[in-house]
Amino acid sequence: MESENKKSAVSDVGAWAMNIISSVGIIMANKQLMSANGYAFGFATTLTGFHFTVTALVGLVSNATGLSVSKHVPMWELLWFSVVANVSITGMNLSLMLNSVGFYQISKLSMIPVVCIMEWILHSKQYSKEVKLSVLVVVIGVGVCTVTDVKVNAKGFICACLAVLSTSLQQITIGSLQKKYSIGSFELLSRTAPIQAISLLILGPFIDYYLNGKFITNYKLSSGAILFIILSCSLAVFCNVSQYLCIGRFSATSFQVLGHMKTICVLTLGWLLFDSELTFKNIMGMFIAVLGMVVYSWAVEAEKRSNAKTTSYTKNSLTEEEIRLLKEGVESMPLKDVELAESKE
Repeated sequence: MESENKKSAVSDVGAWAMNIISSVGIIMANKQLMSANGYAFGFATTLTGFHFTVTALVGLVSNATGLSVSKHVPMWELLWFSVVANVSITGMNLSLMLNSVGFYQISKLSMIPVVCIMEWILHSKQYSKEVKLSVLVVVIGVGVCTVTDVKVNAKGFICACLAVLSTSLQQITIGSLQKKYSIGSFELLSRTAPIQAISLLILGPFIDYYLNGKFITNYKLSSGAILFIILSCSLAVFCNVSQYLCIGRFSATSFQVLGHMKTICVLTLGWLLFDSELTFKNIMGMFIAVLGMVVYSWAVEAEKRSNAKTTSYTKNSLTEEEIRLLKEGVESMPLKDVELAESKE
């Protein structure tokens, strides 16, 4: 039992590590690929289409070679999920374009309470005071790190709301589908990736044209840009798999809270690799956020132990009740047998 718990803990750490490393890596690669100082590839939505195309191909090869098994999920649920996921991607890109960086960061931070509320509405999930407090600490910490100028406009506000709601719903749906159909993270991803890839490759160029006024067909590819596109797509496979894996193992709320570790890593690597400014305010925000994550992890574990004790007590009570009923049944059995014998005669 202890060895199984240790293996589970190692798997959990591995899933988080894969998600953080791949997510931070893809952000760094995309920064070099898309920035004006890099290769100026300003087609984020189409690039996401490339990501899901490569992920779909990996899933196809995995299924064909028997490394994974394709399980049945109703097509309408796959289409519904893909629509929500694509709205999330488009909404985030539009929100970043129409809003100030400060308001964009606030909208991303609001996903944690939104996910909590949606899980409460959809799945009647309850949270302890400790968990709620730790979530608040994380939000404050990351807010201090990242939020600077905050400017709001009507279009940007609507896009931000749409992005937050769709992203939160997408992450909750990942966990729900895995539990509902007993399907693994990679198997689910291999079913949804082709639909997202096709839709984003068709719609992506038009969305990108609206965002930056340029068509991808007019972009002149260089060997460096191709190299970073390949790197970005490779990292996206690990990023997508680990996202499904983490949400399947934990919850959408945990994924959001501990996922902000990526924000801290990005700020630190930006300072180390790209000479980004790192102020005392940033450092204080990071410290508060990490403290909140530690408290959150402790609160979740305490909640699990409390639930385990309650479940254990309930099981023991039921066992005693079953024993009592069994005894009563045994005592009454001879009488029933006699009656049955008499009726047969």
